[in-house]
Amino acid sequence: MLRNIDRLSERMRGLGVTLRPHLKTCKNIEIARLMMASDAGPATVSTLSEAEAFAAAGVRDITYAVGIAPAKLDRIRGLRRQGIDITVILDSVEQARVCRDVPALIEIDSDGHRAGVRPAERERLLEIAAALGPESLRGVLTHAGGSYHAHGAEALAAAAEGERKAAVEAAGILRSAGYATLVVSVGSTPTAHFARDLSGVTEVRAGVYVFFDVMMAELGVCSYEDIAISVLATVIGQHHERGVSFIDAGWMALSRDLGFGNSGNGLVCDAEGKRLDDCRVIECSQEHGVVNRLLPLGTQIRILPNHACATAAQFAGYQTPEGSMPRVATGAW
Repeated sequence: MLRNIDRLSERMRGLGVTLRPHLKTCKNIEIARLMMASDAGPATVSTLSEAEAFAAAGVRDITYAVGIAPAKLDRIRGLRRQGIDITVILDSVEQARVCRDVPALIEIDSDGHRAGVRPAERERLLEIAAALGPESLRGVLTHAGGSYHAHGAEALAAAAEGERKAAVEAAGILRSAGYATLVVSVGSTPTAHFARDLSGVTEVRAGVYVFFDVMMAELGVCSYEDIAISVLATVIGQHHERGVSFIDAGWMALSRDLGFGNSGNGLVCDAEGKRLDDCRVIECSQEHGVVNRLLPLGTQIRILPNHACATAAQFAGYQTPEGSMPRVATGAW
């Protein structure tokens, strides 16, 4: 984990941009402090519960990187009254009109993957900016979600450049209309590691890089040996005719994310973390998993998750070589 953190931090320094780590993956203040430039941030979150928990732990500079709903603004304003510089994101005039007293970033669609305004939609972009007003407009933000389907270095670099160009173009349109000092925020773990040029970008957001996972390894972003999180499970039975074992970890432990479909519900390692060749969790029910190999009853195994964020969210904390590491809060995020 420490090596993963250092790898991206050094890369961002080399490219001359600020790293605003996404804390939705770790949900842990000790890990967050290792990821952030300072104990106060900057940071990214994906729920208001995360924002509130990290704010209570001393993080003061937060981007809430999910489109804002009007019903959530009272909680945003409550955090700002506490001195938390929390910024929201939006992509419509309707959202902008209710956010004139809250700093906001306009979400840009850089690859058709999710929400946002395309840079080509110049009039819509300027209409949103006008509805928001210069006092609240912080800049633009994009996320190249399509990078999670870009396999190999060239495809990942192309996704990163597409992300950069869209955000920089949108920011240029706003500057030409008189909006100054704009944040230009981009990021995903794949594009952060494969961007070759970040000219015009002010900050990069990434989160799963702290642990990595099977999907990142299959994309070529990391090696399997870089994966820093696993679920410890125990063999609780066997089916000799099928040649499989049952474990006490189902989708409540591993999540339902099947990644790219190549690794079942997760890859299997021995208790020390060494991968077992062609061994995976092939089926899951709520509390049971099925491993495609006969293993002795009581054997402990480690399962590398397809999606570290989804798997980590199932648990209240971590066990490390140094001991217990609880999350900043328990309950729903």
